Amino acid sequence: MSAPSTDVSDLVSGVRSPLLAAAKPDPGQISKPERLRIDDMLQKYCGEFGWWQLRHFVLTSLAWALEAFHTMVMIFADREPGWRCVGSGCDEAAKSVCGLRPGSWEWVGGPGGSTVEEWGLVCGEKFKVGLVQAIFFAGCMIGAGTFGHLSDSRLGRKGSLTVVCILNAIFGCLTAFSPDYFIYLLLRFLTGFSTGGVGLCAFVLATEPVGPTKRGVAGMSTFYFFSTGIAILSGIAYIFRSWRSLYIASSIPSLLFLLIVLPFISESPRWYLVRGRINEAMKIMRKIAQYNGLNLPDGVVLALDEEANDTPDEHLTQSFKGESMKHEAITGSLVDVIQSPITRFRLFLTVGINFTCSVVYYGLSLNVVNLETNLYLNVLLNAVAEMPAFTITAILLDKFGRKPMAIGTQLFSGLFCFVGSFLGSSGIWKILRMGCGILGIFGMAGTYNLLFIYTTELFPTVVRNAALGCATQAAQMGAILAPFVVVLGGGFPFIVFGVCGVLGGFLAYYLPETLNRPLYDTMGGMEYGEGDWRVNV
Repeated sequence: MSAPSTDVSDLVSGVRSPLLAAAKPDPGQISKPERLRIDDMLQKYCGEFGWWQLRHFVLTSLAWALEAFHTMVMIFADREPGWRCVGSGCDEAAKSVCGLRPGSWEWVGGPGGSTVEEWGLVCGEKFKVGLVQAIFFAGCMIGAGTFGHLSDSRLGRKGSLTVVCILNAIFGCLTAFSPDYFIYLLLRFLTGFSTGGVGLCAFVLATEPVGPTKRGVAGMSTFYFFSTGIAILSGIAYIFRSWRSLYIASSIPSLLFLLIVLPFISESPRWYLVRGRINEAMKIMRKIAQYNGLNLPDGVVLALDEEANDTPDEHLTQSFKGESMKHEAITGSLVDVIQSPITRFRLFLTVGINFTCSVVYYGLSLNVVNLETNLYLNVLLNAVAEMPAFTITAILLDKFGRKPMAIGTQLFSGLFCFVGSFLGSSGIWKILRMGCGILGIFGMAGTYNLLFIYTTELFPTVVRNAALGCATQAAQMGAILAPFVVVLGGGFPFIVFGVCGVLGGFLAYYLPETLNRPLYDTMGGMEYGEGDWRVNV
């Protein structure tokens, strides 16, 4: 029998066909990127406050000392020096030189000691001292709003900090060469304009890369640098007794900060993220993990709040390649803050609290000229008194929360200001009043410090500096009022400070608690995360 015929083509086809049919890919097994918020990525992979954050935090917070130099230098430059009789018609028992015959007295310490001495800002011209101090804070108010917006938009946090430090160095040095009072007034306004952006840019830049459970303590620690700056300034002023040389000596550190410190500071990854520059943001996050001795896996990418909350879309999953995902830059402004019911109410309260707090803080700081004690020692004691307030507040902040601490510190300060208003200005009463002023500074310094971290947590990244800038503007408005209250002298300033402390504590009662809440990046993410805003506010 003949063998059955076999088709060659069938054999070839049989050899080529697989024994088992290829299984169809399971869509559920396609690798999806792990999209995390910055807070979640810090907690899970990078570390909340490791060596990278510590180094970055210290370097950035040094800018607070610069703000202290440019702000508090007026206490020494615009002080009223002592005087003595040199001829007939002068009464040694007189409390001021007003009414004394010209030529019968002279300033103690020689010419050029202060602006008051050089331009005769006494008696009927005394209001000019308060005016120049108020004009400085007016500049701070405008600068805070300007650089708050720029740091959220075009310049970024680091770029804005760079610009304000350059302007501070220039205007501060030029002030030393003021030929007359009005040029001095203008240059102090311009210095205030640049100084207004230093603190808020430095604070946000220092705290945004810190994890949520460490952010409170870190934020409270920034003001150690401000108080240390005041303490150092009292020593600088003791060495440089001429107001012109003092302005130069207090401005040079801004130049040194630009050249030595700023090159080692990184931009905020949160700013990169909301601007759509995810590559740069991821690069910083990998650097944070590396310096902290941790590892950030390749399959993890940063996402905005609403992106992290949603399930990734299929086309996003398929196009994912490392950190190459992009989104459009998200911007925000003060208009967005006002339009949202949540942030509008919060902004109203933070503006009011910052205003009253600033009246007390700067008022008590400037009021040392009315206490008739050693000026250099008193400024040093006030600066030192602030530091325990920061420590105590930082320790209790995460235990009791932001809201109770904001209420308690303001009421504490207001109470001692009221007590100080009933004390005399001679003998032992003068010392007791100074003590009440120090305790008032103690309480309000804790509030002033707390307000920065509190305000930062109340608003999302996209409008954070704009909102913080607005709150800072309100603080500068309070600072504008403070010199005019101080000029009135006596016990009246303490009454005003006491009222402001109590009022600020009342306003803080209506703020929501932010302890252990996420630091949101967008307005939509915050509204989604907060839920029903009527309950939260």
